[in-house]
Amino acid sequence: MFVYEKKLQYPVRIKNPNPKLAKFIISQYGGPDGELGASLRYLSQRYSMPYPELKGLLTDIGTEELGHLEMIGTIVYQLTRDMNADDVKKAGLDAYFVDHTAGVYPTAASGFPWSAASMAVKGDVIADLSEDLAAEQKARVTYDNILRLSDDPDVNNVIRFLREREVVHYQRFGEGLRLATEKMNEKNFYAVNPAFDR
Repeated sequence: MFVYEKKLQYPVRIKNPNPKLAKFIISQYGGPDGELGASLRYLSQRYSMPYPELKGLLTDIGTEELGHLEMIGTIVYQLTRDMNADDVKKAGLDAYFVDHTAGVYPTAASGFPWSAASMAVKGDVIADLSEDLAAEQKARVTYDNILRLSDDPDVNNVIRFLREREVVHYQRFGEGLRLATEKMNEKNFYAVNPAFDR
């Protein structure tokens, strides 16, 4: 069971609306390497994870990613508040605005809506943890790219915090992969599993 604490993990207080900035930051909301996909990936992978400590790791990071999703949604909302028709056009948000007005909708910066096809859940310990390591690195790179494009310190402080958490998650998944590999070697998992002998 999740317990919701009604505060953001890191405060989001953006003084200056900037719809152009929101146009690419929204990718971390619903893009292929964004927080929505990450949270659902980890929370789905935990069901088939055979090791309790790694199941707990996936649950912890998956729920934290939901908090990050909330932070990105808050950034996008604050950057697009009080938009008028000229702001929408200047930001290149015309098509988005027609479909969603100023609602925060899970989409990539490229305009493709979020899809479960962008998240990997294989049910194999090594495959899933390897995917998780790659996912955290891709999210970090996306945050690096946002920092290259943004000159707003209110936005950048939050993005730097989120980027740091991606690095921590990467480290934790690396530890998890080492633990899983040790446990599998103890059981000689692949060698004795008859499904691999067919």
